[in-house]
Amino acid sequence: MNASRQQEETNTKALSGAEVLLRVLVEQEVEVVFGYPGGAVLPIYDALFKQNRIRHILVRHEQAAVHAAEAYARSTGKVGVVLVTSGPGATNAVTGLVDALMDSIPLICLSGQVPTALIGNDAFQEADTTGITRPATKHNYLVKRPSDLAPIVREAFEVASGGRPGPVLIDLPKDITVGNAPLPTSGEGRLHRRYAPRLDADADAIKQTIAAMKRAKRPLFYTGGGIINSGPKASEGLRELARRTGFPVTSTLMGLGAFPTTDKQFLGMLGMHGSYEANLATHGCDLLIALGSRFDDRVTGRVDAFSPNSFKVHADIDPAQINKIIKIDVPLLGDVGRTIEALLQAWDGEGQDLSPWWAQIEGWRALDSLGFQQDMSTEAIIRPQYAVRRLYEMTQRLGRDTFVTTEVGQHQMWAAQHFQFDKPNRWLTSGGLGTMGYGLPAAVGAQIAHPDALVIDIAGEASTLMNIQELGTIAQYRLPVKLFILNNRYMGMVRQWQELLHGSRYSQSYSEALPDFIRLAEAFHGTGLRATNVGELDGVIEKMLAHDGPVVADICVAQDENCFPMIPSGAPHNEMLLGPDQEANAAKITQEGMMLV
Repeated sequence: MNASRQQEETNTKALSGAEVLLRVLVEQEVEVVFGYPGGAVLPIYDALFKQNRIRHILVRHEQAAVHAAEAYARSTGKVGVVLVTSGPGATNAVTGLVDALMDSIPLICLSGQVPTALIGNDAFQEADTTGITRPATKHNYLVKRPSDLAPIVREAFEVASGGRPGPVLIDLPKDITVGNAPLPTSGEGRLHRRYAPRLDADADAIKQTIAAMKRAKRPLFYTGGGIINSGPKASEGLRELARRTGFPVTSTLMGLGAFPTTDKQFLGMLGMHGSYEANLATHGCDLLIALGSRFDDRVTGRVDAFSPNSFKVHADIDPAQINKIIKIDVPLLGDVGRTIEALLQAWDGEGQDLSPWWAQIEGWRALDSLGFQQDMSTEAIIRPQYAVRRLYEMTQRLGRDTFVTTEVGQHQMWAAQHFQFDKPNRWLTSGGLGTMGYGLPAAVGAQIAHPDALVIDIAGEASTLMNIQELGTIAQYRLPVKLFILNNRYMGMVRQWQELLHGSRYSQSYSEALPDFIRLAEAFHGTGLRATNVGELDGVIEKMLAHDGPVVADICVAQDENCFPMIPSGAPHNEMLLGPDQEANAAKITQEGMMLV
Protein backbone atom coordinates (compact mmCIF):
# COMPACT_ATOMS: atom_id res chain seq x y z
CA MET A 1 0.00 0.00 0.00
CA ASN A 2 1.55 3.36 -1.01
CA ALA A 3 1.81 6.28 1.42
CA SER A 4 -0.94 8.40 -0.18
CA ARG A 5 -3.45 5.54 -0.14
CA GLN A 6 -2.54 4.74 3.46
CA GLN A 7 -3.08 8.38 4.45
CA GLU A 8 -6.40 8.46 2.55
CA GLU A 9 -7.66 5.43 4.46
CA THR A 10 -6.42 6.97 7.70
CA ASN A 11 -8.44 10.11 7.05
CA THR A 12 -11.65 8.15 6.45
CA LYS A 13 -11.38 5.54 9.18
CA ALA A 14 -10.39 5.78 12.81
CA LEU A 15 -7.44 3.55 13.62
CA SER A 16 -6.75 1.83 16.89
CA GLY A 17 -3.37 2.30 18.52
CA ALA A 18 -2.49 -1.27 17.58
CA GLU A 19 -3.27 -0.55 13.92
CA VAL A 20 -1.24 2.67 14.02
CA LEU A 21 1.66 0.72 15.50
CA LEU A 22 1.60 -1.79 12.65
CA ARG A 23 1.27 0.96 10.03
CA VAL A 24 4.43 2.59 11.39
CA LEU A 25 6.27 -0.75 11.49
CA VAL A 26 5.43 -1.27 7.82
CA GLU A 27 6.60 2.28 7.13
CA GLN A 28 9.91 1.34 8.78
CA GLU A 29 10.14 -1.68 6.43
CA VAL A 30 9.71 -4.23 9.19
CA GLU A 31 9.02 -7.67 7.71
CA VAL A 32 9.37 -9.97 10.73
CA VAL A 33 8.45 -9.73 14.41
CA PHE A 34 9.54 -12.30 16.98
CA GLY A 35 7.21 -12.59 19.94
CA TYR A 36 4.95 -14.34 22.41
CA PRO A 37 1.35 -13.23 23.11
CA GLY A 38 -0.32 -12.32 26.40
CA GLY A 39 -3.25 -10.31 27.67
CA ALA A 40 -1.64 -6.87 27.50
CA VAL A 41 -0.71 -7.26 23.83
CA LEU A 42 -3.80 -9.06 22.53
CA PRO A 43 -4.97 -5.93 20.63
CA ILE A 44 -1.65 -5.93 18.77
CA TYR A 45 -1.92 -9.63 18.01
CA ASP A 46 -5.47 -9.09 16.73
CA ALA A 47 -4.19 -6.36 14.44
CA LEU A 48 -1.42 -8.70 13.25
CA PHE A 49 -4.06 -11.31 12.43
CA LYS A 50 -5.89 -8.85 10.18
CA GLN A 51 -2.90 -7.96 7.98
CA ASN A 52 -0.37 -9.79 5.84
CA ARG A 53 2.52 -7.36 5.54
CA ILE A 54 4.39 -8.38 8.70
CA ARG A 55 5.26 -11.97 9.53
CA HIS A 56 5.14 -13.03 13.17
CA ILE A 57 7.38 -15.81 14.49
CA LEU A 58 6.04 -17.47 17.64
CA VAL A 59 8.93 -18.38 19.91
CA ARG A 60 8.64 -20.46 23.08
CA HIS A 61 10.21 -17.97 25.50
CA GLU A 62 10.63 -14.19 25.45
CA GLN A 63 14.39 -14.35 25.98
CA ALA A 64 14.56 -16.43 22.82
CA ALA A 65 12.52 -13.79 20.96
CA VAL A 66 15.19 -11.20 21.64
CA HIS A 67 18.09 -13.49 20.69
CA ALA A 68 16.31 -14.43 17.47
CA ALA A 69 15.75 -10.75 16.67
CA GLU A 70 19.42 -10.04 17.47
CA ALA A 71 20.59 -12.62 14.94
CA TYR A 72 18.05 -11.40 12.40
CA ALA A 73 19.44 -7.88 12.82
CA ARG A 74 23.08 -8.92 12.79
CA SER A 75 22.76 -11.10 9.72
CA THR A 76 20.74 -8.59 7.67
CA GLY A 77 21.79 -5.13 8.89
CA LYS A 78 18.14 -4.33 9.64
CA VAL A 79 16.53 -3.48 12.97
CA GLY A 80 15.19 -6.54 14.81
CA VAL A 81 11.72 -6.31 16.33
CA VAL A 82 10.38 -8.12 19.41
CA LEU A 83 6.83 -8.21 20.83
CA VAL A 84 6.22 -9.36 24.41
CA THR A 85 3.45 -8.99 26.94
CA SER A 86 3.54 -7.15 30.25
CA GLY A 87 5.05 -8.30 33.55
CA PRO A 88 6.86 -11.64 33.16
CA GLY A 89 6.84 -11.31 29.39
CA ALA A 90 8.86 -8.11 29.61
CA THR A 91 11.12 -9.29 32.43
CA ASN A 92 11.90 -12.49 30.51
CA ALA A 93 13.21 -10.30 27.70
CA VAL A 94 15.71 -8.43 29.90
CA THR A 95 18.61 -10.87 29.41
CA GLY A 96 18.31 -10.53 25.65
CA LEU A 97 18.11 -6.74 25.89
CA VAL A 98 21.32 -6.54 27.94
CA ASP A 99 22.97 -8.90 25.47
CA ALA A 100 21.97 -6.61 22.59
CA LEU A 101 23.11 -3.53 24.50
CA MET A 102 26.58 -4.90 25.19
CA ASP A 103 27.03 -6.15 21.62
CA SER A 104 25.54 -3.01 20.01
CA ILE A 105 22.64 -4.70 18.20
CA PRO A 106 19.77 -2.52 16.85
CA LEU A 107 16.46 -3.76 18.28
CA ILE A 108 12.98 -2.52 19.02
CA CYS A 109 11.24 -4.32 21.89
CA LEU A 110 7.49 -3.68 22.06
CA SER A 111 6.22 -4.57 25.51
CA GLY A 112 2.63 -4.62 26.62
CA GLN A 113 1.62 -2.79 29.79
CA VAL A 114 -1.49 -2.61 31.95
CA PRO A 115 -3.83 0.33 31.21
CA THR A 116 -2.46 3.73 32.23
CA ALA A 117 -5.07 4.07 34.99
CA LEU A 118 -3.74 0.91 36.65
CA ILE A 119 -0.01 1.64 36.42
CA GLY A 120 1.44 1.66 39.92
CA ASN A 121 -1.45 -0.31 41.45
CA ASP A 122 0.23 -3.74 41.38
CA ALA A 123 -2.23 -4.85 38.73
CA PHE A 124 -2.15 -8.39 37.35
CA GLN A 125 1.02 -8.93 35.29
CA GLU A 126 2.23 -5.40 35.97
CA ALA A 127 5.92 -4.57 36.26
CA ASP A 128 7.83 -1.30 36.13
CA THR A 129 9.15 -2.20 32.71
CA THR A 130 10.74 1.13 31.88
CA GLY A 131 12.41 1.22 35.30
CA ILE A 132 13.66 -2.33 35.01
CA THR A 133 14.96 -1.92 31.45
CA ARG A 134 16.48 1.54 31.73
CA PRO A 135 19.99 0.14 32.33
CA ALA A 136 19.30 -2.70 29.87
CA THR A 137 18.54 -0.53 26.84
CA LYS A 138 19.98 2.34 24.86
CA HIS A 139 16.71 4.20 25.53
CA ASN A 140 13.15 3.35 26.49
CA TYR A 141 9.69 4.93 26.30
CA LEU A 142 6.38 4.66 28.08
CA VAL A 143 3.61 5.79 25.72
CA LYS A 144 1.15 7.87 27.77
CA ARG A 145 -0.88 9.59 25.02
CA PRO A 146 -2.26 8.22 21.74
CA SER A 147 -0.84 11.20 19.87
CA ASP A 148 2.69 10.21 20.96
CA LEU A 149 2.50 6.64 19.66
CA ALA A 150 3.54 7.08 16.04
CA PRO A 151 6.23 9.72 16.76
CA ILE A 152 7.74 7.56 19.50
CA VAL A 153 7.93 4.48 17.30
CA ARG A 154 9.55 6.46 14.49
CA GLU A 155 12.05 8.04 16.83
CA ALA A 156 12.80 4.66 18.44
CA PHE A 157 13.97 3.27 15.09
CA GLU A 158 16.29 6.26 14.64
CA VAL A 159 17.76 5.77 18.10
CA ALA A 160 18.15 1.99 17.75
CA SER A 161 19.99 2.16 14.44
CA GLY A 162 21.78 5.51 14.71
CA GLY A 163 25.23 6.05 16.17
CA ARG A 164 26.30 3.05 18.22
CA PRO A 165 23.35 0.69 17.66
CA GLY A 166 21.42 -0.76 20.56
CA PRO A 167 18.07 -1.97 21.86
CA VAL A 168 15.17 0.43 22.46
CA LEU A 169 12.06 -0.57 24.40
CA ILE A 170 8.57 0.92 23.92
CA ASP A 171 6.14 0.16 26.74
CA LEU A 172 2.55 0.15 25.45
CA PRO A 173 -0.34 0.44 27.94
CA LYS A 174 -3.35 -1.54 26.79
CA ASP A 175 -5.64 1.49 26.59
CA ILE A 176 -3.21 3.07 24.11
CA THR A 177 -3.38 0.08 21.77
CA VAL A 178 -7.16 -0.47 22.17
CA GLY A 179 -8.27 3.14 21.79
CA ASN A 180 -8.05 5.32 18.69
CA ALA A 181 -4.77 7.00 17.80
CA PRO A 182 -3.75 9.45 15.08
CA LEU A 183 -1.31 8.55 12.33
CA PRO A 184 0.50 11.72 11.25
CA THR A 185 2.53 11.53 8.07
CA SER A 186 6.21 10.82 8.58
CA GLY A 187 7.86 14.03 9.76
CA GLU A 188 4.69 15.45 11.28
CA GLY A 189 3.91 15.25 14.97
CA ARG A 190 7.56 14.58 15.76
CA LEU A 191 8.89 14.62 19.27
CA HIS A 192 11.16 17.58 19.87
CA ARG A 193 14.24 15.49 20.62
CA ARG A 194 16.74 14.81 17.88
CA TYR A 195 19.39 12.09 17.91
CA ALA A 196 22.35 13.19 15.80
CA PRO A 197 25.55 11.26 16.51
CA ARG A 198 28.78 12.49 14.99
CA LEU A 199 29.63 10.50 11.84
CA ASP A 200 32.85 12.04 10.46
CA ALA A 201 36.13 11.99 12.34
CA ASP A 202 38.06 15.21 12.81
CA ALA A 203 40.27 16.02 9.80
CA ASP A 204 43.30 16.83 11.97
CA ALA A 205 42.92 13.49 13.74
CA ILE A 206 42.95 11.75 10.34
CA LYS A 207 46.18 13.61 9.47
CA GLN A 208 47.76 12.59 12.77
CA THR A 209 46.79 8.98 12.15
CA ILE A 210 48.24 8.97 8.64
CA ALA A 211 51.49 10.47 9.97
CA ALA A 212 51.65 7.72 12.60
CA MET A 213 51.01 5.09 9.92
CA LYS A 214 53.86 6.42 7.78
CA ARG A 215 56.44 6.32 10.57
CA ALA A 216 55.35 3.02 12.10
CA LYS A 217 57.69 0.05 11.86
CA ARG A 218 55.42 -2.42 13.67
CA PRO A 219 51.81 -1.37 12.92
CA LEU A 220 48.67 -3.38 13.64
CA PHE A 221 44.96 -2.97 12.84
CA TYR A 222 42.89 -4.12 15.83
CA THR A 223 39.34 -4.54 14.50
CA GLY A 224 36.01 -5.16 16.20
CA GLY A 225 32.29 -5.63 15.76
CA GLY A 226 31.78 -1.93 15.08
CA ILE A 227 33.05 -2.50 11.54
CA ILE A 228 30.34 -5.09 10.93
CA ASN A 229 27.71 -2.85 12.54
CA SER A 230 28.73 -0.02 10.23
CA GLY A 231 27.68 -2.04 7.19
CA PRO A 232 29.25 -3.96 4.27
CA LYS A 233 31.15 -0.94 2.95
CA ALA A 234 33.12 -0.73 6.19
CA SER A 235 34.32 -4.32 5.79
CA GLU A 236 35.16 -3.66 2.15
CA GLY A 237 37.06 -0.54 3.18
CA LEU A 238 39.03 -2.45 5.82
CA ARG A 239 40.11 -5.04 3.26
CA GLU A 240 41.25 -2.31 0.88
CA LEU A 241 43.05 -0.40 3.65
CA ALA A 242 44.92 -3.53 4.73
CA ARG A 243 45.84 -4.33 1.12
CA ARG A 244 47.19 -0.83 0.43
CA THR A 245 49.13 -0.46 3.66
CA GLY A 246 50.34 -4.03 4.05
CA PHE A 247 49.54 -3.85 7.77
CA PRO A 248 48.64 -7.01 9.68
CA VAL A 249 45.09 -7.35 10.99
CA THR A 250 43.72 -8.93 14.13
CA SER A 251 40.13 -9.09 15.33
CA THR A 252 38.03 -9.36 18.44
CA LEU A 253 35.53 -12.18 18.83
CA MET A 254 32.73 -9.89 17.61
CA GLY A 255 34.68 -8.66 14.59
CA LEU A 256 35.36 -12.03 12.96
CA GLY A 257 34.49 -11.94 9.27
CA ALA A 258 34.99 -8.22 8.77
CA PHE A 259 38.41 -9.16 7.36
CA PRO A 260 38.78 -12.60 5.72
CA THR A 261 40.12 -14.98 8.33
CA THR A 262 41.84 -17.02 5.58
CA ASP A 263 43.81 -13.98 4.35
CA LYS A 264 47.59 -14.07 4.95
CA GLN A 265 47.45 -10.63 6.55
CA PHE A 266 45.06 -11.89 9.21
CA LEU A 267 46.78 -12.94 12.42
CA GLY A 268 43.76 -14.52 14.03
CA MET A 269 41.64 -13.47 16.96
CA LEU A 270 43.34 -11.68 19.83
CA GLY A 271 42.59 -11.80 23.53
CA MET A 272 42.17 -14.49 26.18
CA HIS A 273 41.89 -17.38 23.69
CA GLY A 274 43.40 -15.63 20.70
CA SER A 275 46.32 -16.82 18.60
CA TYR A 276 49.93 -16.50 19.74
CA GLU A 277 50.86 -14.29 16.79
CA ALA A 278 47.89 -11.94 17.28
CA ASN A 279 48.60 -11.46 20.98
CA LEU A 280 52.38 -11.10 20.60
CA ALA A 281 51.85 -8.60 17.77
CA THR A 282 49.46 -6.64 19.97
CA HIS A 283 52.00 -6.61 22.76
CA GLY A 284 54.94 -5.71 20.52
CA CYS A 285 53.49 -3.27 17.97
CA ASP A 286 54.53 0.38 17.87
CA LEU A 287 51.23 1.55 16.34
CA LEU A 288 47.86 0.10 17.34
CA ILE A 289 44.87 1.32 15.33
CA ALA A 290 41.64 0.20 16.96
CA LEU A 291 38.78 0.22 14.46
CA GLY A 292 35.28 -0.30 15.87
CA SER A 293 36.51 -2.12 18.97
CA ARG A 294 36.10 -1.15 22.62
CA PHE A 295 39.07 -2.63 24.52
CA ASP A 296 37.03 -5.29 26.29
CA ASP A 297 38.70 -6.91 29.31
CA ARG A 298 38.84 -10.29 27.50
CA VAL A 299 41.00 -8.51 24.90
CA THR A 300 43.19 -6.26 27.03
CA GLY A 301 44.14 -8.65 29.80
CA ARG A 302 46.05 -6.61 32.36
CA VAL A 303 45.28 -3.03 31.38
CA ASP A 304 48.58 -1.51 32.54
CA ALA A 305 50.47 -4.04 30.39
CA PHE A 306 48.30 -3.82 27.29
CA SER A 307 50.33 -3.00 24.16
CA PRO A 308 52.71 -1.03 26.39
CA ASN A 309 54.93 0.62 23.78
CA SER A 310 52.45 1.49 21.06
CA PHE A 311 51.04 4.78 19.79
CA LYS A 312 47.30 4.20 20.03
CA VAL A 313 44.54 5.40 17.71
CA HIS A 314 40.91 4.60 18.49
CA ALA A 315 38.11 4.91 15.92
CA ASP A 316 34.67 4.64 17.49
CA ILE A 317 31.25 6.26 17.08
CA ASP A 318 30.55 6.25 20.81
CA PRO A 319 32.37 9.09 22.62
CA ALA A 320 31.92 7.25 25.93
CA GLN A 321 34.34 4.56 24.72
CA ILE A 322 37.23 6.94 24.02
CA ASN A 323 39.76 6.78 26.89
CA LYS A 324 37.29 4.69 28.88
CA ILE A 325 39.67 1.78 29.47
CA ILE A 326 42.89 2.47 27.56
CA LYS A 327 44.53 5.89 27.20
CA ILE A 328 44.43 6.94 23.55
CA ASP A 329 46.86 9.18 21.66
CA VAL A 330 44.52 10.03 18.77
CA PRO A 331 40.73 9.65 18.94
CA LEU A 332 38.80 9.21 15.68
CA LEU A 333 35.24 9.91 16.79
CA GLY A 334 32.74 8.96 14.08
CA ASP A 335 31.32 6.10 12.06
CA VAL A 336 34.14 3.61 11.57
CA GLY A 337 33.19 2.93 7.94
CA ARG A 338 33.47 6.62 7.09
CA THR A 339 36.68 6.84 9.11
CA ILE A 340 38.22 4.00 7.10
CA GLU A 341 37.15 5.76 3.89
CA ALA A 342 38.84 8.96 5.08
CA LEU A 343 42.04 7.03 5.84
CA LEU A 344 41.95 5.46 2.38
CA GLN A 345 41.61 8.86 0.75
CA ALA A 346 44.50 10.28 2.78
CA TRP A 347 46.90 7.34 2.36
CA ASP A 348 49.35 7.81 -0.52
CA GLY A 349 51.09 4.47 -0.22
CA GLU A 350 54.34 5.73 1.29
CA GLY A 351 55.35 4.05 4.53
CA GLN A 352 58.14 2.20 6.30
CA ASP A 353 59.55 -1.13 5.12
CA LEU A 354 57.50 -3.68 7.07
CA SER A 355 59.46 -6.80 6.08
CA PRO A 356 61.28 -7.09 9.45
CA TRP A 357 57.92 -6.84 11.25
CA TRP A 358 56.36 -9.49 9.05
CA ALA A 359 59.40 -11.73 9.54
CA GLN A 360 58.89 -11.53 13.29
CA ILE A 361 55.17 -12.24 12.90
CA GLU A 362 55.90 -15.27 10.72
CA GLY A 363 58.22 -16.57 13.43
CA TRP A 364 55.38 -16.37 15.95
CA ARG A 365 52.95 -17.88 13.45
CA ALA A 366 55.27 -20.86 12.86
CA LEU A 367 54.60 -21.94 16.44
CA ASP A 368 51.08 -22.96 15.29
CA SER A 369 49.39 -22.08 18.57
CA LEU A 370 46.05 -23.44 17.36
CA GLY A 371 47.52 -26.77 16.35
CA PHE A 372 46.38 -30.04 17.93
CA GLN A 373 46.99 -33.76 17.55
CA GLN A 374 44.02 -35.98 16.78
CA ASP A 375 44.38 -39.75 17.08
CA MET A 376 42.89 -40.90 13.78
CA SER A 377 42.20 -44.51 14.75
CA THR A 378 38.56 -45.42 14.24
CA GLU A 379 37.67 -45.82 17.91
CA ALA A 380 39.61 -42.74 19.09
CA ILE A 381 37.92 -40.10 21.23
CA ILE A 382 36.99 -37.00 19.23
CA ARG A 383 38.87 -33.85 20.15
CA PRO A 384 36.52 -30.86 19.97
CA GLN A 385 38.92 -28.82 17.83
CA TYR A 386 38.93 -31.61 15.27
CA ALA A 387 35.14 -31.77 15.25
CA VAL A 388 34.89 -28.04 14.47
CA ARG A 389 37.64 -28.24 11.86
CA ARG A 390 35.92 -31.12 10.07
CA LEU A 391 32.59 -29.32 10.23
CA TYR A 392 34.18 -26.29 8.55
CA GLU A 393 35.94 -28.34 5.89
CA MET A 394 32.82 -30.28 5.00
CA THR A 395 30.60 -27.18 4.81
CA GLN A 396 33.16 -25.60 2.48
CA ARG A 397 32.65 -28.40 0.00
CA LEU A 398 28.96 -27.52 -0.26
CA GLY A 399 29.62 -23.96 -1.40
CA ARG A 400 26.52 -22.70 0.44
CA ASP A 401 26.19 -19.40 2.24
CA THR A 402 26.74 -20.45 5.86
CA PHE A 403 25.82 -18.73 9.11
CA VAL A 404 27.24 -19.96 12.41
CA THR A 405 25.74 -19.17 15.77
CA THR A 406 27.17 -20.35 19.08
CA GLU A 407 26.27 -20.66 22.69
CA VAL A 408 28.88 -19.55 25.26
CA GLY A 409 31.83 -21.49 26.63
CA GLN A 410 34.71 -23.61 25.37
CA HIS A 411 32.82 -24.61 22.22
CA GLN A 412 32.41 -20.91 21.39
CA MET A 413 36.17 -20.36 21.53
CA TRP A 414 36.91 -23.51 19.51
CA ALA A 415 34.41 -22.33 16.89
CA ALA A 416 36.07 -18.91 16.76
CA GLN A 417 39.50 -20.51 16.43
CA HIS A 418 38.80 -23.28 13.92
CA PHE A 419 35.82 -22.21 11.78
CA GLN A 420 36.82 -19.65 9.15
CA PHE A 421 34.78 -16.59 8.16
CA ASP A 422 35.58 -14.66 4.99
CA LYS A 423 32.42 -12.53 4.96
CA PRO A 424 30.88 -10.26 7.60
CA ASN A 425 27.54 -10.98 9.33
CA ARG A 426 28.01 -14.79 9.19
CA TRP A 427 29.36 -15.19 12.74
CA LEU A 428 26.67 -14.68 15.37
CA THR A 429 27.72 -15.07 18.99
CA SER A 430 27.21 -13.45 22.38
CA GLY A 431 30.32 -11.44 23.22
CA GLY A 432 29.91 -8.83 25.93
CA LEU A 433 27.32 -10.53 28.11
CA GLY A 434 28.35 -14.11 27.33
CA THR A 435 24.81 -15.47 27.34
CA MET A 436 24.42 -19.23 27.54
CA GLY A 437 21.32 -20.12 25.55
CA TYR A 438 21.98 -17.51 22.84
CA GLY A 439 22.82 -19.79 19.94
CA LEU A 440 19.69 -21.85 19.31
CA PRO A 441 17.21 -18.94 19.15
CA ALA A 442 19.83 -16.95 17.24
CA ALA A 443 19.87 -19.74 14.67
CA VAL A 444 16.10 -19.33 14.39
CA GLY A 445 16.51 -15.63 13.62
CA ALA A 446 19.27 -16.22 11.09
CA GLN A 447 17.31 -18.97 9.32
CA ILE A 448 14.17 -16.82 9.13
CA ALA A 449 16.26 -14.03 7.60
CA HIS A 450 18.05 -16.37 5.18
CA PRO A 451 15.75 -19.30 4.41
CA ASP A 452 18.03 -20.80 1.76
CA ALA A 453 21.24 -20.55 3.78
CA LEU A 454 22.91 -23.20 5.91
CA VAL A 455 22.57 -22.22 9.58
CA ILE A 456 24.53 -24.13 12.23
CA ASP A 457 24.50 -23.61 15.99
CA ILE A 458 27.82 -24.85 17.39
CA ALA A 459 26.86 -25.55 20.98
CA GLY A 460 27.78 -27.12 24.25
CA GLU A 461 25.40 -29.52 25.93
CA ALA A 462 24.93 -27.26 28.97
CA SER A 463 24.18 -24.11 26.94
CA THR A 464 21.89 -26.05 24.63
CA LEU A 465 19.55 -26.84 27.50
CA MET A 466 19.16 -23.14 28.38
CA ASN A 467 16.74 -22.53 25.48
CA ILE A 468 16.08 -26.06 24.27
CA GLN A 469 12.35 -25.25 23.98
CA GLU A 470 13.12 -23.38 20.75
CA LEU A 471 13.28 -26.74 19.01
CA GLY A 472 9.50 -26.28 19.06
CA THR A 473 9.81 -23.02 17.10
CA ILE A 474 12.16 -24.74 14.66
CA ALA A 475 9.63 -27.55 14.17
CA GLN A 476 6.63 -25.24 13.74
CA TYR A 477 8.27 -23.20 10.98
CA ARG A 478 10.10 -26.18 9.44
CA LEU A 479 13.46 -24.47 9.80
CA PRO A 480 16.40 -26.63 8.66
CA VAL A 481 18.63 -25.46 11.54
CA LYS A 482 21.53 -27.74 12.44
CA LEU A 483 22.41 -28.02 16.13
CA PHE A 484 26.00 -29.29 16.45
CA ILE A 485 26.62 -30.12 20.13
CA LEU A 486 30.16 -30.60 21.42
CA ASN A 487 29.12 -32.80 24.32
CA ASN A 488 31.73 -33.20 27.05
CA ARG A 489 29.15 -33.55 29.85
CA TYR A 490 30.66 -30.56 31.65
CA MET A 491 30.13 -26.83 31.75
CA GLY A 492 33.46 -26.84 29.98
CA MET A 493 34.80 -23.35 30.61
CA VAL A 494 33.71 -23.51 34.25
CA ARG A 495 35.47 -26.86 34.60
CA GLN A 496 38.62 -25.45 32.97
CA TRP A 497 38.83 -22.56 35.42
CA GLN A 498 38.10 -24.86 38.33
CA GLU A 499 41.03 -27.00 37.21
CA LEU A 500 43.38 -24.05 36.81
CA LEU A 501 42.38 -21.96 39.81
CA HIS A 502 40.60 -24.19 42.30
CA GLY A 503 42.64 -27.35 42.55
CA SER A 504 40.46 -29.36 40.12
CA ARG A 505 37.55 -29.21 42.53
CA TYR A 506 34.76 -29.53 39.98
CA SER A 507 31.99 -28.06 42.05
CA GLN A 508 28.61 -28.42 40.27
CA SER A 509 30.09 -28.28 36.76
CA TYR A 510 29.39 -31.90 35.73
CA SER A 511 26.03 -32.72 34.15
CA GLU A 512 24.83 -35.99 35.65
CA ALA A 513 21.41 -36.23 34.01
CA LEU A 514 21.72 -35.19 30.39
CA PRO A 515 18.88 -36.10 28.04
CA ASP A 516 19.26 -38.47 25.15
CA PHE A 517 19.66 -35.80 22.47
CA ILE A 518 18.61 -38.16 19.68
CA ARG A 519 15.29 -38.96 21.35
CA LEU A 520 14.90 -35.30 22.32
CA ALA A 521 15.31 -34.24 18.68
CA GLU A 522 12.72 -36.81 17.64
CA ALA A 523 10.30 -35.57 20.33
CA PHE A 524 10.52 -32.14 18.67
CA HIS A 525 9.83 -33.64 15.20
CA GLY A 526 13.48 -33.43 14.15
CA THR A 527 16.32 -35.84 13.36
CA GLY A 528 18.90 -36.86 15.94
CA LEU A 529 22.41 -38.15 15.17
CA ARG A 530 25.35 -39.11 17.38
CA ALA A 531 29.10 -39.58 16.92
CA THR A 532 31.01 -41.27 19.75
CA ASN A 533 34.39 -41.71 18.04
CA VAL A 534 36.49 -40.43 15.15
CA GLY A 535 35.27 -43.17 12.83
CA GLU A 536 31.68 -41.95 13.13
CA LEU A 537 32.28 -38.19 12.94
CA ASP A 538 32.43 -37.56 9.18
CA GLY A 539 29.40 -39.72 8.53
CA VAL A 540 27.33 -37.82 11.09
CA ILE A 541 28.40 -34.44 9.68
CA GLU A 542 27.65 -35.61 6.14
CA LYS A 543 24.16 -36.81 7.10
CA MET A 544 23.48 -33.62 9.05
CA LEU A 545 24.44 -31.37 6.14
CA ALA A 546 22.53 -33.45 3.60
CA HIS A 547 19.27 -33.51 5.57
CA ASP A 548 16.77 -30.85 4.50
CA GLY A 549 15.20 -30.50 7.94
CA PRO A 550 16.31 -29.73 11.50
CA VAL A 551 19.03 -31.93 12.95
CA VAL A 552 20.50 -32.32 16.44
CA ALA A 553 24.00 -33.82 16.18
CA ASP A 554 25.34 -35.06 19.51
CA ILE A 555 29.13 -35.09 19.14
CA CYS A 556 30.67 -36.83 22.14
CA VAL A 557 34.10 -35.23 22.67
CA ALA A 558 36.97 -35.56 25.13
CA GLN A 559 35.74 -34.56 28.58
CA ASP A 560 39.04 -33.22 29.92
CA GLU A 561 40.02 -31.04 26.95
CA ASN A 562 40.94 -27.46 27.82
CA CYS A 563 40.80 -24.49 25.47
CA PHE A 564 44.26 -23.24 24.48
CA PRO A 565 46.06 -21.00 23.87
CA MET A 566 44.95 -18.72 26.67
CA ILE A 567 46.06 -15.66 28.55
CA PRO A 568 45.63 -16.34 32.27
CA SER A 569 43.22 -13.82 33.71
CA GLY A 570 45.00 -10.62 34.67
CA ALA A 571 48.20 -11.47 32.74
CA PRO A 572 49.72 -9.50 29.84
CA HIS A 573 49.57 -10.75 26.25
CA ASN A 574 53.16 -12.02 26.23
CA GLU A 575 52.50 -14.47 29.09
CA MET A 576 50.27 -16.93 27.25
CA LEU A 577 49.70 -20.56 28.11
CA LEU A 578 50.12 -22.50 24.88
CA GLY A 579 49.03 -25.92 26.06
CA PRO A 580 48.35 -28.26 28.96
CA ASP A 581 52.08 -28.66 29.68
CA GLN A 582 52.09 -25.03 30.81
CA GLU A 583 49.02 -25.21 33.05
CA ALA A 584 51.20 -25.02 36.12
CA ASN A 585 51.88 -21.39 35.20
CA ALA A 586 48.24 -20.63 35.95
CA ALA A 587 49.20 -20.84 39.62
CA LYS A 588 50.84 -17.46 39.14
CA ILE A 589 47.46 -15.80 38.66
CA THR A 590 47.02 -13.11 41.26
CA GLN A 591 44.02 -12.59 43.51
CA GLU A 592 43.10 -9.63 41.31
CA GLY A 593 43.34 -11.84 38.22
CA MET A 594 41.06 -14.45 39.79
CA MET A 595 38.41 -11.77 40.23
CA LEU A 596 38.47 -11.10 36.48
CA VAL A 597 37.47 -14.65 35.48
